[in-house]
Amino acid sequence: MSKEKIRVIITGATGMVGEGVLHECLLNPDVERVLVVNRTPCGVSHAKLSEIVHGDLFDLSELEPQLRGFDACFFCLGVSSVGMSEQAYSRVTYDLTLYVAELLAKLNPEMVFCYVTGSGTDSTEQGRSMWARVKGRTENRLLQLPFKRAYMFRPGYIHPIKGLKNTHGYYKALSWMYPALRLLLPKHVITLKELGRAMINSVTTDYESSILESKDIAKLAKP
Repeated sequence: MSKEKIRVIITGATGMVGEGVLHECLLNPDVERVLVVNRTPCGVSHAKLSEIVHGDLFDLSELEPQLRGFDACFFCLGVSSVGMSEQAYSRVTYDLTLYVAELLAKLNPEMVFCYVTGSGTDSTEQGRSMWARVKGRTENRLLQLPFKRAYMFRPGYIHPIKGLKNTHGYYKALSWMYPALRLLLPKHVITLKELGRAMINSVTTDYESSILESKDIAKLAKP
């Protein structure tokens, strides 16, 4: 019996994670439609891909009709906290994420929402690491929204997909170490392909935990 076809929204497709997730969605026959919402064009063309380029992601009111009828949102938009104040980082990480998520929950109450955070995110919101506190606060609020399901993806090291253009130099430099890292640190290492596949599978699978560390992502990625 074939799986039900799904329709997904992706944010952050001009970054490494978003580009990889988009790549997997376009390859997967279970995904029938992909809508990318970006500030700048993602540079990808495909029969099942449509794109909205919108400069102000804090005001999507005029786009509401185009954001209805989707089964999932894969929220891959994010910035590094390096050199940012907590207020500035919170503006992008917490305020923007919650604005988009609250709007989508209203428009698509049966939606599955997948949010990319990171290993070490602080669910207590009280730790010393600024980025981890902000990510934890974002996760906690997302889990309170009236989605069908919400999953917080917390990858550690992400092995890139060869040939994609937005791979960070950091990951390119370490990619030769991947086999050893996977063997020695299996709970902290994931491939970008697995991350994309896990998100797709999360739409039709009620996974046992709403917070997914690398080992959970690998498990959920399996057919």
